[in-house]
Amino acid sequence: MKYDDSALTLALHLLQIKAVKLSPKAPFTWASGLKSPIYCDNRVTLSYPAVRTYIRQLFVEKIVQYYGKPDVIAGVATGGIAQGALVAQELGLPFVYVRSEKKSHGMQNQIEGVINAGQSVVVVEDLVSTGKSSLLAVNALREAGAEVKGMVAIFTYQMELAKQNFEAKNCQLVTLSNYETLIHKAVEEAYITEEDVESLKEWRKDQQAWSDRWN
Repeated sequence: MKYDDSALTLALHLLQIKAVKLSPKAPFTWASGLKSPIYCDNRVTLSYPAVRTYIRQLFVEKIVQYYGKPDVIAGVATGGIAQGALVAQELGLPFVYVRSEKKSHGMQNQIEGVINAGQSVVVVEDLVSTGKSSLLAVNALREAGAEVKGMVAIFTYQMELAKQNFEAKNCQLVTLSNYETLIHKAVEEAYITEEDVESLKEWRKDQQAWSDRWN
């Protein structure tokens, strides 16, 4: 399998700064209660200027390559807010961010900032798992009359459910790196062993079944 050079470089950065941690023999517990061999917190990248800049520039390149220059950049709260603002600044574009739901007070906004009906927008996200929360932002923008060109994200677990969810919403997803690339780089750099790879592949196929082994 051929791996994209920039995706490999980013995967290494994420491992080095511990934005992504792999522990197939001592799994993490997600908020959902599921056990997982991987934990990803891309907010950590903001603390490393060189990595932060690398991600920003990759985002800019991918947006222009796949979508052209939109009218507005939108970040998904909360992880996509800072990343989206950096991208918008680099492209010289307006920025908004989208909450998971409307506020219960004040103006009851779900979209913070100014976006007008008919404007084109690219959505910036930090991490895609099932895609459910990410696509709530897409729905909100479409309801506001915006033309959503697609979404870019730093990383995806490449879950089949995410693929199905994005296809169902007719929303293209472009990511800077992904699970398969990360695992390949992690073996190459001795973060994990070849023995760990099978377990990591099994998790991606069926998270619930993998988690159940630890209960």
